[in-house]
Amino acid sequence: MTKEERIRTYSNLDLCDHESGLTLDVYGFPDPDVLDKMGFFTMPASTKYHGAYEGGLFDHSLAVMQELVNLTEMLCLEWERETSPYIIGLFHDICKCDSYYLDADGKWQYRKDIIIPGHGDKSVIMLQRMMDLTEEEITCIRWHMGAYETDTKMWDYYGRAIEKYPNVLYTHTADMIASKIRGI
Repeated sequence: MTKEERIRTYSNLDLCDHESGLTLDVYGFPDPDVLDKMGFFTMPASTKYHGAYEGGLFDHSLAVMQELVNLTEMLCLEWERETSPYIIGLFHDICKCDSYYLDADGKWQYRKDIIIPGHGDKSVIMLQRMMDLTEEEITCIRWHMGAYETDTKMWDYYGRAIEKYPNVLYTHTADMIASKIRGI
């Protein structure tokens, strides 16, 4: 997919009420131009794992959204807000918009001059500057890494997050389906 096709795909997402014709801006989603300037449609999802190519971040995010919507429908998951699986899936990794750069050899590298480190926390911070999030959405995005949380001292917090918001676990599952099974 080209950058233009990714922007068009994002702009034409069919959210929840298929008959309404409601658009992303009605639901308060970030403007595609803002996301484009951030690199959402061109950055990779990683430098050496899933989505390690130009545009991989959007492709991975779209796949996570699709899987989270599928899990919601198959398992009759309940959310605080109907659009939560879309928001969480699409923007769980928005922190990666400023995480990488192309080196002189054309390879993606991790930036070492980042001011705000982190993954889930940073995605929440960045997304809250663009839209209002429910506590459930914040929690799902913060803990979407699941058992890949490198600081084992944080696992108790992760467990409590799942107990309060079971969709945290399904968010991680959707991310794993997209990255490990679908390879995006």
